[in-house]
Amino acid sequence: MNHHAVRKTIRATLTRSCLAALLFQWTSVAGQSIALSPSMLEPFNVEISEVNHKGKPAIRVVEKAGTRGEAMAILTGSKLKNGTIEVELSGDRRPESDTTNRGFVGVAFRLLKKDTMQFECFYLRPTNGRSSDQLRRNHATQYVSMPQFPWFKLRKENPGVYESYVDLVAGEWTKVKIVVKNHQAKLYVNDASQPCLVVNDIKHAAEDGMIALWIGLGTEAHFRNLKITKD
Repeated sequence: MNHHAVRKTIRATLTRSCLAALLFQWTSVAGQSIALSPSMLEPFNVEISEVNHKGKPAIRVVEKAGTRGEAMAILTGSKLKNGTIEVELSGDRRPESDTTNRGFVGVAFRLLKKDTMQFECFYLRPTNGRSSDQLRRNHATQYVSMPQFPWFKLRKENPGVYESYVDLVAGEWTKVKIVVKNHQAKLYVNDASQPCLVVNDIKHAAEDGMIALWIGLGTEAHFRNLKITKD
């Protein structure tokens, strides 16, 4: 075999090995906790760093300065249509941000188009969880379907249907579980046996899409122990 043929064989072998390694990465972690690292995440209008939060290793996600629009860290190579997403997260209002910001933090799923930011999302408003204002408490959780169905459109057209109350403490670790199947999605918080928010009419078609760690305006968020289980 000549040198050209040898090099061609080596390249083909390495390509197959790389593809096999990527496939193994996601098939082997399915249903198991993923130790998140910046190398696994693609930043979209955010800055990502490894930190220690409340005594636990975590990924810190904050908006880039001057960001207008969606902000998230996309899990590279992820794909989910139906299944379960579990994660520990923490959200709080950044000290320098407007007092109307609520520490918005959540998970985007079925992310299809990064240019148009088409995705579904459950997120929390942690500073609402123990507010003395009952109306704010009722807005502790939220479902959105972007870009066509932001929170204010859903609230105006269907008051109380796509958000709910759940006990939250800003800045503290909170366990979140999202169960999605076809056009239904359920949000569970802190190991509850029953969902705190049920959506029976997911707005976009049920398709495979990426998963992302989502944050809102003026938020400092932390994430750890991501777990993805496909149906």
